[in-house]
Amino acid sequence: MARRRHLGTIWRRPSGSVSPRGGGRRGMNPLSLSYYTVPELSPPDMVTVAADQGCAHVGLRLLGGQPDGDPMPLLADPALRREMKRCMADRGVTALDANTARVLPHTDLDAFRPFLEAAAELGARHVLATGDDPDGGRLAARLGRLCDDAAGFGLTVQFEFVSWMSVPSAAAAARLIGRVGRPNIGIALDALHYDRSGGTPAEVAAIPPGLFAYMHLCDAPRDHGTDRDSLLHTAVKERLFPGDGGIDLAGLLRALPPGLPLAIEIPTATLARTMDAPARVARAVAATRRLLAAL
Repeated sequence: MARRRHLGTIWRRPSGSVSPRGGGRRGMNPLSLSYYTVPELSPPDMVTVAADQGCAHVGLRLLGGQPDGDPMPLLADPALRREMKRCMADRGVTALDANTARVLPHTDLDAFRPFLEAAAELGARHVLATGDDPDGGRLAARLGRLCDDAAGFGLTVQFEFVSWMSVPSAAAAARLIGRVGRPNIGIALDALHYDRSGGTPAEVAAIPPGLFAYMHLCDAPRDHGTDRDSLLHTAVKERLFPGDGGIDLAGLLRALPPGLPLAIEIPTATLARTMDAPARVARAVAATRRLLAAL
């Protein structure tokens, strides 16, 4: 794993708070900067870059990408969490969500307790979960247990459907949540997974709006492979800024509740070779604001 680069002089005190912007006819959508957009940065530097671009929130990565959920530095290092809390307080930025709890058939749910504790300590509102289990009843029961554990920390569970997993669409996620039957679970709608699942604005509009707490915003190429490896590569490495791809983001946003927080989740591995993190975030935020202004 590549070392996260600490920017040193980039952390500076603000002269005043920066309000999230965006809106057109839909008003204000708070913006959140996802870890995956700037994976080379330390968590405190991510906060600084987010604040400099007027983002109200950040998304925290506490568990790694493997099924065993290996801890990331922010989970493993209490001193780093203390520094992160100081930086967030200093810049007026809060944690929107923490990720990711992967619920598989044999996942040890007790092992998520440190993850939930750290998410709550850092002030996150939500924890992101995914699930891949051919037995839908078992997945619903296990997610219910995760919801119960999360509720003890004042957290909600936001379930992210993924087109190549057992819950591949927004409609399927809504059905699953109905089976879970907990008040603190919702749908984390990722624009890429929505598009690759064949989702439509009508499908999203038919889902109770209270199930959406925020969405992950990005764009992606119109033409794409349909095999798992191609889908995964785009998802984790090569997304696009809003307006640069083929996703009907305007239609999707109109189908969602107004004012929904937008988590900017745009990994751009190729572009990152020639454009630094602050510049990429500035470009992503500017594209997001143009999109919102046009609604």
